Amino acid sequence: MAPVTNGRVLFNSYLAEGYPEPGKTIVYDTSETIDPDTVSLNGGFLLKTLDYSVDPYMRGRMRPPTAKSYAPPYTIGEPIPSYGVAVVVRSEHPEVKVGNYIYGFLPLQNYVVKSNLEGLQILENPNNLPLSTFLGVLGMPGKTAFMAWREYASAKKGETVFVSTSAGPVGSLVIQIAKLEGLKVIGSAGSDEKVQFMKEIGADVAFNYKTTKTEEILEKEGPIDIYWDNVGGETLEAAIDAARLNARFIECGMISAYNSGYSFPIRNFFQIIGKSLTFHGFVVGRLTAKWDAEFYKTIPPLVASGQIKHKEHVFNGLESAGAAILAVQKGENKGKAIVHAADV
Repeated sequence: MAPVTNGRVLFNSYLAEGYPEPGKTIVYDTSETIDPDTVSLNGGFLLKTLDYSVDPYMRGRMRPPTAKSYAPPYTIGEPIPSYGVAVVVRSEHPEVKVGNYIYGFLPLQNYVVKSNLEGLQILENPNNLPLSTFLGVLGMPGKTAFMAWREYASAKKGETVFVSTSAGPVGSLVIQIAKLEGLKVIGSAGSDEKVQFMKEIGADVAFNYKTTKTEEILEKEGPIDIYWDNVGGETLEAAIDAARLNARFIECGMISAYNSGYSFPIRNFFQIIGKSLTFHGFVVGRLTAKWDAEFYKTIPPLVASGQIKHKEHVFNGLESAGAAILAVQKGENKGKAIVHAADV
């Protein structure tokens, strides 16, 4: 085979605040070529990448290196890494066979040579689900929902949970897990289309926070025993006001502050004392060793049977990655954001 273009999605500039700009913050590059038949493997294996996940946390890795966080910033001039699914097209590795599907953290580019399976796993797909499923409901977002719920919710049948951004890949699974456990679920999202999806997956109360005041809904439908927080800011403040004694707060994300450079001052934190509230902040990677086996035992069969529902918003071609990243930050995606790099 003659050399082919090895398209790459490069990180191009740090961003202290504001939204990432396709073509400026994130650049699609076609200057590199590769010959899949002859590229040296040195005992490793060659992957053709198929699908990539786009997630809210990626904005935090675009910050300048002086801004400290739990994950390192991206490197200027290098491909952006993300969770991806790829197929093995050549291999010199004894544990990796041609045709295996690989899941894990991969640079956004068409072809990748890897020396080992560090940070990767060979996908088992006994239910023959679409490969992109392993980036959403069966990937990091699904693990985020399942593992943190198991670890922190201490849920009891009949309790009430409020889930913000609950039409997304994390929040929508939280809704469905909570309903399976017999809880009343209140969900919020930013469009009427997303409200309809929340209703379809079982939310008892679903509302558009852009047209309805969160505090009014929670005052009417609460008090709440659990708050799954993807937003922070004013929504978090409203949830504290609506919390019952001994309520649990699961702090998954605070996207309201990701692009503004400004965190809304929570004015009612004193209620943590008076209501004996418990706050759990987490990073899913720290829960994986404990809950990974239980996740794969529990969730894939429910997805395969249709009992757990999910939605995807596919962006075609690596060149669309910048637009996908921006859409997620603005909440414009209508399901789990997937960048489809290539067919098998």
